[in-house]
Formats: sequence, structure tokens, C-alpha cells
Amino acid sequence: MARIPVMQAVVNVIRSEEVDTVFGCPGAAILPLYDAMRRSDIRHLIVRHEEGATHMADGWARTTGRVGVAIGTSGPAGTNMITGLYTAQADSVPIIAITGQAARAKLHQEAFQAVDIVEIAKPVTKWAVQVKEAAQAPWIFREAFRIARSGRPGPVLIDLPLDVQRQEIEWDADIDAPLPTSAVLAHLPRVERVLDMLAEAKRPLILAGGGVIASDGAESLRLVAEQLGVPVHVTLMGKGAFAEDHPLFAGMAGIQTSQRWGNASFLESDLVIAVGARFGDRHTGDLSTYRGERKFVHVDIEPTQIGKVFEADLGVVSDARLFLDALFQAARTRGMKLDFSQWHERISVLRNSLTRRDDFDDIPIKAPRVFKEINDFYGPETRFVTAIGLYQIWSGQFQKIYRPRHYLVCGQAGPLGWEIPAAIGVKCAKPDAEVVAVVGDYSFQFMVEELAVAAQYETPYVIVMLNNEYLGLIRQSEQGYGMNYEVDLHYDEYGADNVKIMEAYGCSGRRITDPAEIREALAWAREQAARTRRPVLVEIMIEREENAAMGTSIDSVIEFDPLPEEPVGATKGG
Repeated sequence: MARIPVMQAVVNVIRSEEVDTVFGCPGAAILPLYDAMRRSDIRHLIVRHEEGATHMADGWARTTGRVGVAIGTSGPAGTNMITGLYTAQADSVPIIAITGQAARAKLHQEAFQAVDIVEIAKPVTKWAVQVKEAAQAPWIFREAFRIARSGRPGPVLIDLPLDVQRQEIEWDADIDAPLPTSAVLAHLPRVERVLDMLAEAKRPLILAGGGVIASDGAESLRLVAEQLGVPVHVTLMGKGAFAEDHPLFAGMAGIQTSQRWGNASFLESDLVIAVGARFGDRHTGDLSTYRGERKFVHVDIEPTQIGKVFEADLGVVSDARLFLDALFQAARTRGMKLDFSQWHERISVLRNSLTRRDDFDDIPIKAPRVFKEINDFYGPETRFVTAIGLYQIWSGQFQKIYRPRHYLVCGQAGPLGWEIPAAIGVKCAKPDAEVVAVVGDYSFQFMVEELAVAAQYETPYVIVMLNNEYLGLIRQSEQGYGMNYEVDLHYDEYGADNVKIMEAYGCSGRRITDPAEIREALAWAREQAARTRRPVLVEIMIEREENAAMGTSIDSVIEFDPLPEEPVGATKGG
């Protein structure tokens, strides 16, 4: 075999893993990799902050289902990536962060920008490794991709000392290929037990988490739900796994990102089949209320997730899609016919009775009206990106999503500023898609510098900002502090002039104060983004004291109104 620069071999590996776009910032300690990359057809976007690179790779990975790649040099570049690695780990997103490093002989001498990034990254990655020998590099990269996408997906960090990057190795890309991953199949007796439990249930639910989307299992979920007649709930990370206009959609439960009728239907259930869901605390709230008298099946690809939050009545280790496929086939083999028609009728009553109003004409604008306009204006093919705060809560409560990988949200880590770079990653993954980032006025400022990246590389998308001029989620803290201290963000009529900020980055924007103007502004933003090939902002000034449903358990945010019908097989449910 011919001897080639080791970084050329690494670039060959990256490209063969179906990575066509990477995000990063060159520096002295990573230049050999960049030198090799410029000889490839991999597209590179130079970021303004390495955290932004990881969030762009994250958005790209969530959209494509493949492994995203972010690159930085040594020292602060790696430490800047930690938030993005944590976010990817928390939400099970496969990305690889590549860092440059000082030469091996200098690592013990406190060389310039030499930091032990491997040890720093270990708690927030599936694997963090430094390449110590050049001949290891392509194999470490192969293993990194395999680890990132196998089992519960997640992030990997690879640290490249400068002297290692400069070497040559023997490598033939023509006889190389990605390493295989093993399918995690459901154990059939446990699948059969799930059917037995369904046969005994009167009010069952399937709870679809992010694992259903990660496994590309949305279609399998629909087939199972229709075959067995079981209504479907989604978690925040599972939003889009099941179309919200499907007759079997039963809502979303939780203490914040939830629907009133979704909480009510959950509390009336007697069996929950949780597929690819972690039972996060914002979903469950108080566990005694959440568990109640109902039985739980927990299906997860990662064995150690089962029983982590509470003991399920039945655990099944399986890829989400493969479990759903096995359940579907087992039900058909049995010729299983189940009648949950009364339960369907009950859920329909809840759906039509326990609604939240969204048609306000008030000025200042009420947040629910913003999401009504978003729902009415954008089609099911639009891809949405949102992060953390009151606007995420309102989005979960009001926004309707119909397709998987069309609602991207940083669910567990919740880093402010995630949306602007993540939306760039989404748009790079799907250049023809309409991409909308829903942001708050505070989060917008955390990584606003990445607007320059979108402008430079002509990456257009629409930013819808809900601006209430203060830290509303802290002001409404459920812990009883009544925080008014240091939550105010404005120093003149509006605070930072976000429209001018957009213009400073070569982009454009509008400020809206009347709900009657929202639809026309969204239409303008769509046209402006397409024409200028740059991000466009619609800043919507909303009611400052607008409240969001908060609580410590799912029944505390139902605001349950008396209904004419009693629950089917009525139980207290916590």
C-alpha cells in the first residue's frame, strides 16, 4: 500500500461515513487536518465560536440521522465544545468533536493551549480518546463513528497531537469501509408479554420518546397503533414521532411542555408502553403521581436506562423501531383484535374539552397567539428548531408537529443560544427545506455571532423571536422565590435592538407589536429569506407578565374542568 499523510486517511474515513459537511475553526494545532480536508469534497463552514460548531453538527445529525462532525484547535477550542458535547449526550445525538493538541513531547510541560481535553470531555461523551500513534488514527476514527451511532447514540471526542497529524502511514481507502453496528433485537417472549398486558388493559397508551425518531421508527409506530388501536402519547423529544392530527394521537403529558387533555388522558390510563423514552423529570414530575396505579412497559436500546428512574412492570431491551416491528408482527400472528373504542371516545372528549385558548387579540400580544399563527402559516414539511425557556414551554403546549425530524429541541441540557447554530446545521442538511428557529430574546444573544456564518455561507432561515424583555422562566420560578432580582433585560423601550443586530450581520428583521401583523410578517420573512439567502428575524413583542403552566406533577397543570362523562373504568390515577 502507498504511504499517505495520516490526516488524508482520516479525511477519507470521515467522507466515507456519509459526512459531506463539517463545522469548525482552524488553528495552529489542527492545520494538518485542514490541509487534508481542502483536498476533499467535504464542505466546511468556519464558525465564530467552537460551541457553535458542535450545535451545528448537532442540528445536522438530528436532521440526517447520521454522525455530525465539529472541529477545533487546541486549548480553549476544546473547552468551548463541552456544552455542545453535553447537549448531544443528554439528547442521544451522534456527533464527533475533533480537537488539535500540542505535540506529545510538550504535553507535560504546560505548552501553549495544551489542556487535557480527553479527561475534561469524558463525563459528557461516550468515548474521549487521544491518538498517540499515527497508525491508530484511521482506526480510531472508524471506531468513533461506530460508537457514536451504536446503541444509545451520543458524542465522541478525538484529540489529535500536532506531531501525530504530521506523519504518514500506509492506507488504502479503496479497501476500507465503515465498521458495522449490531442490531439490538427485542427478545420475543418479552414482546409476547407486552401483548398479554395489552389484552388485559382497558385504557392503554404508547408513549413515544426520542428513541422512536432516532431509530427512524415513526412509520412502525403508526402501524402498531393502528393495528392494535392503542392511542399514542409523545414526549417533548418524541414530538413528531406521531402526527398530531392522527385520530389516535392522545397528547403530551408533563409539568411544562404538555397539553391539558394530554395530562388528563395520561392520568386515566392503566397501561403505558414507553418506547425510547427516558422518563425525564420534566415529563414525569412527581413520580408517585406519574406512576399511580398504572402499569409500565419500558423499551430502551440501552439496558441500564431500564429501572434508572423507577422500576417498570416489564423491561424490554431493543432498538425502538425493531421492537415496534416485532410487536406488529406478533400481533398479526396472533390475529389479535382489541376493542378500545370507549377509550378512544373518552380521549376525544378530553381533546375537545380541555383546551387552551390561542385566539387572543390582545395588545401586548399573548404568546399562545404567536403559536396559533405559526401553526396556521407553516405547513407540515417545515422544520422547527427551539431551545429552552418559556418559549419552549409554549411551543410544547401549542405547536403542532406532524413528521419526525421536523421538530428539533435541546430537551435535557437546555443550553441557551442553541437555536441559531443548530438551525444552520439543519439548513445545511436539508438545503431545500423551510427552517424556522423559535427563540427568546435572551437566548438569541447567547450565540448571536453565528449569524455571521449563516450570512457568509448563504444559509437562509426564519427566526421567530418571542420578546418579553425579561427572564420570564426565572420570574415564574416554581420554587416559590418570586424572583424579581436581575431578571430585567431592557435598558430602553425594547432592550437590545434585535432588528439592528440582524442588520449588523448583513441580515434583516421586523418588530411586531400587533397580533394582526404576525401572518403578514411571516410571509414577508419567507420571501426575504429566499431572496437574500440570509436569516430573517420576526421579533414579536409579547405580554411581559404572560404566564406558562408550571407545577411539580402532571396533575398540577391539568387545570381539570368537570366533564359530562366519567372516566372509562374510573380510577384516581394519582
